[in-house]
This record gives sequence, C-alpha cells and structure tokens, in this order.
Amino acid sequence: MTRPEVDEALAALPGLPRDADGPVFAEPWHAQAFALAVALNSRGIFTWSEWAETLGAEIAAMGPGASGDEDYYSAWLKALETILDRKGVVPEPERADRQAAWDRAARATPHGQPIELGAERK
Repeated sequence: MTRPEVDEALAALPGLPRDADGPVFAEPWHAQAFALAVALNSRGIFTWSEWAETLGAEIAAMGPGASGDEDYYSAWLKALETILDRKGVVPEPERADRQAAWDRAARATPHGQPIELGAERK
C-alpha cells in the first residue's frame, strides 16, 4: 500500500486511537490485532469499507457504556472474528475450537513457560 492509501484506509476506521504519527496502541495485542487486519486486507480477504462497516457494527453493539482502548480493540477483535466467519476464512465453530485448545494449553502450561498446543495431553 502506498502512504496515501494507508492514510485513506486509516481515515475510514471509526475511533482508531492515533497521534500525529499514526495509530497508537496501549497493549501489544492491540497492535497485533491491527496488524492482522492490515495483512488480511492486503491479501484481499476484505475491503476497508467492509472492515469499517463490520467494526462500526461491533462498536455500536457494545452500547453507550463502552469507551477507551480496551473496549475499542475488543470490538476490533470481535470484528476480525465476525468478518473471517462471514468470509468463510475461519468459520465460527473452528475459531471456537482453536480458542478452546489454546485455553486448555495455557492452563496446562507452567508459569513462565511457552504455551504449546497439545501441552495438556503431555
């Protein structure tokens, strides 16, 4: 993407926390979710207008009490899940199975050790 294309795409995203240099992230996972959306768009999985519409719907669904980076990026993550399900890239049942597998592996992993899928079976 060219810089003008990036600027145009960013302008279409509702509520994106930013400063004069661009997007800002309070947590590493916020940046990772952002990067994932950019990569998926670059691969043609969805257009920025589709993304902005999906993200806007997720933000609206959170209601008037939602605010701040954590709520915004929670909506961002939910929008990723929604659009990937809608596009058939990662259907909801598959996403839920993967999440459950990571949750089981995380619970089975000693603190400070890398999480590995299948760790709960060792």
